Amino acid sequence: MNQPQTTDSPRPTPFLQIDRLRKKFGDFVALDDVSLDVFEGEFVCFLGPSGCGKTTFLRAIAGLDIQTAGTVHQAGKDISALPPSERDFGIVFQSYALFPNLTVAKNIAFGLENQKLGKDDIAKRVAKLLELVNLPDQAKKYPAQLSGGEQQRVALTRALATSPGLLLLDEPLSALDAKVRTYLRHEMKTLQRRLGVTTIMVTHDQEEALTMADRIVVMNHGVIEQVGTPTEIYRRPDTLFVADFIGEMNQVAGRAVSGDCCAVGECTLATRTFDLRSEQPVVVAIRPEDIVPHGAGAPDDVERAENTFAAAVETMEFLGSFWRVSLNSRTLGNAALTADMSINAVRRMNIAIGESITVELPAKRILVFPAGR
Repeated sequence: MNQPQTTDSPRPTPFLQIDRLRKKFGDFVALDDVSLDVFEGEFVCFLGPSGCGKTTFLRAIAGLDIQTAGTVHQAGKDISALPPSERDFGIVFQSYALFPNLTVAKNIAFGLENQKLGKDDIAKRVAKLLELVNLPDQAKKYPAQLSGGEQQRVALTRALATSPGLLLLDEPLSALDAKVRTYLRHEMKTLQRRLGVTTIMVTHDQEEALTMADRIVVMNHGVIEQVGTPTEIYRRPDTLFVADFIGEMNQVAGRAVSGDCCAVGECTLATRTFDLRSEQPVVVAIRPEDIVPHGAGAPDDVERAENTFAAAVETMEFLGSFWRVSLNSRTLGNAALTADMSINAVRRMNIAIGESITVELPAKRILVFPAGR
């Protein structure tokens, strides 16, 4: 019999290698043996709640807060003990940190002047960068004369001026209003792809991470909970923390019955497979958009389908592109569920407060986690 041919190619060498990084402030452990590989040209987001260690992680990579233990290698070079001035990175802070007494052009040229480049070369580089960020006419203005979004673009341009191997972004958009933030995250991602610069961004905004990152590093209490693509993090969370932190998530207490089945209230639900012992307390989780409504008076074959039961509509909240519907089901032990339903589905099924509707929880969308974690 012919053996299948393998097509696996060797993994590329990481551009940035972080090995067992540990950072302590007195007795407080801010980073606890954190390891991560970042590949050339990647856009990686450090995501997590305040105090989880993501900014400390970024500052350790930059050399702004040297780690207590562990190593950092960039492009094969050990930079673990180097000061920031000897590391190859550009950085953008939440506060922009522009020089208020210098023009936009002078702010961008600052790092280039330190490289002893000629005036003509600097002027050409500054003009090219301002074109890249759609600010060609702002060179002679001062930071105070710019909007917040423009200041942030200038800060980004200054960080990129010296063509660093690594771009570090510390909550770069959090000080801006929602509309400007949405616009700039698209602009920043487009620019990063065009330049191919390896980028690490710290954010607490899950939407920013999901829309901008090639991979997301979810952090909690100084450790990495999960690393994966936005789709992997959202659809296949490894822990209840990740499932709960990224997006909305319904959580209902239950107990394991078998490796793909849980008991909740009066109901036994088929689920994704999981590795927990029988009778172990669990949390059964499903995202609001994964709950399928079948409306009032659903056909008998639907009501007999797997994971299908009646639920009372308690509240409805109109959110523009969809309705957020609060449900209560006696079958699930009076568990409260939140379902996101399209405007067309609500209209077509005449879903209304006080009505009883049939809903389906698709087994492939139900996640199971051990309780108490």
